[in-house]
Amino acid sequence: MSNATLPAGARDPGYPTERENYLTNSSGILSWMFTLDHKRIGLMYLIGVMSAFAVGGLLALAIRLHLLDPNGWMFSGAEANNIYNQVFTLHGAIMVFLFIIPSIPAALGNFLVPVMLGAKDVGFPRLNLSSFYLWVFGALFFVTALFSSGLDTGWTFYTPYSTTTDTSVILATLGAFILGFSSIFTGLNFIVTINTMRPPGMTWFKMPLFLWATYATSIIQVLATPVLGITLLLLIAERTMHIGIFDPEFNGDPVTYQHFFWFYSHPAVYIMILPAFGIISELISVHSHKHIFGYRFIAYSSIAIALLGFLVWGHHMFTAGMSSLTTIVFSALTFTVSVPSAIKVFNWLATMYKGSISLTTPMCYAISFIFLFTIGGLTGLFLGTLATDLHLHDTYFVVAHFHYVMVGGTLIAFLGGVFHWWPKMVGKLYNETHGRIAALLVFLGFNGTFLPQFVLGSRGMPRRYATYDPEFAFLHQLSTFGALLLGVGLLYAFVVLMVSLVKGRRAPANPWGGVTLEWQCTSPPPYYNFERPPVVGDPYDFHNLEWDAENERYVTTEPERKLVPESTPEEVPVHAGGQK
Repeated sequence: MSNATLPAGARDPGYPTERENYLTNSSGILSWMFTLDHKRIGLMYLIGVMSAFAVGGLLALAIRLHLLDPNGWMFSGAEANNIYNQVFTLHGAIMVFLFIIPSIPAALGNFLVPVMLGAKDVGFPRLNLSSFYLWVFGALFFVTALFSSGLDTGWTFYTPYSTTTDTSVILATLGAFILGFSSIFTGLNFIVTINTMRPPGMTWFKMPLFLWATYATSIIQVLATPVLGITLLLLIAERTMHIGIFDPEFNGDPVTYQHFFWFYSHPAVYIMILPAFGIISELISVHSHKHIFGYRFIAYSSIAIALLGFLVWGHHMFTAGMSSLTTIVFSALTFTVSVPSAIKVFNWLATMYKGSISLTTPMCYAISFIFLFTIGGLTGLFLGTLATDLHLHDTYFVVAHFHYVMVGGTLIAFLGGVFHWWPKMVGKLYNETHGRIAALLVFLGFNGTFLPQFVLGSRGMPRRYATYDPEFAFLHQLSTFGALLLGVGLLYAFVVLMVSLVKGRRAPANPWGGVTLEWQCTSPPPYYNFERPPVVGDPYDFHNLEWDAENERYVTTEPERKLVPESTPEEVPVHAGGQK
């Protein structure tokens, strides 16, 4: 392989000087609290959602430890069942509203979208900062609910539980309402940014697929989240004024609440999973060093998922007394929405075929995602079919399916994305061997936790129960040991990242050999992302990249992509702005 050389007097583009990057541009806590830099906001989001994940994960371990024994092991006494109800409610609410929904769009999306566009920032930087503080403010309501009278309705806030319980329903629903505004602000920002700030030369079909996924997600955030907000306000009005909307005691209809909630919450499933699809598209292509297969099909399938996601909420309510025609329609639509998801999976596999695959830590997570999400998708067919759903509804089969999609999908993709862009975000390389070991532990622990639950559900074990018949004990114990292994793997992954901040080698601009624009700026990026507008090209064309063994990084072989001395501006190639 040839080694790229730098012109005399030119600075190495792979390594920024001490005070050029966004982390060291300014110092002090106020510079972070009032920053308008999308990269710092994304990093603060990352710290916030990982903290929420830690809390939700500890609550999940408490649930599994309690279920180690048929009569309950973790919680005891007269209030054991109530404590268990509150723990699994807060686990679900924190994981869904504070982690899974904002994790990829708000954390990784905020950091990456402008850099992938070659832009200096998002369209509305102040709105971006406001969305973060709304997330913090909403999170405080959940923390208050945790330390006050708790919450025992389940994360769905189903009536009549939520209208009759004496726990902190109003605090929790206000928190979810505020978090909804944060989600809407983020979605609006990304729609405007992608529509108006693409550089000349970056047409819709020269955008990275992560931007397509983010755009489709933003459409759902803007259109679906207001439905949840209105529903939660009606629930608060029901509790405080007894209007009679959802509560049967006042001639309300609890099924109406279910329709409203799932009209938002099933599109919310795609708020959670669509950004994960975008990450996996980037990881598979970059670490296979091969052009993504079927680019347009993957791009269009993201939009198709976003639109079809609004039409399938009824399959959550097959047992609520729908007409036969309605169940047939919702069942058919449920099968239809699986088609664009399957398109992505087959295209990823085709991309890997005959690719030069590097089993890096991000690629390990990408391969894990394909395996786990495929299981989650296929098991969803049983829940979309009326005959089998009637048996499996409200059993551990639903729990396993949900976690294979949300955790095996969103969390695994989130981890893959964090490890993929970690050198870009912090400018340090982590230990690849330890990263791969952590990925393996997470994969084994996840399957050990949730595969037994498919069997539990098919045998009739109801979900949400604090105690159970001894015949289910062995499978519950397997699931608990798997959860402990999963917890060890996640902790290991966190330690690998933290150690890299102290002991990691400096990261070059392009450690993986990516072609999208974020790999053209230094690691960490400068405050304004690029010293000069980057060259726009095919985001998945790898034929001009070569590995520079001497400097241990990828370099471009095209002369026009090399750094040109600032003293000869006439030789600077045409850039994204169309000027010389």
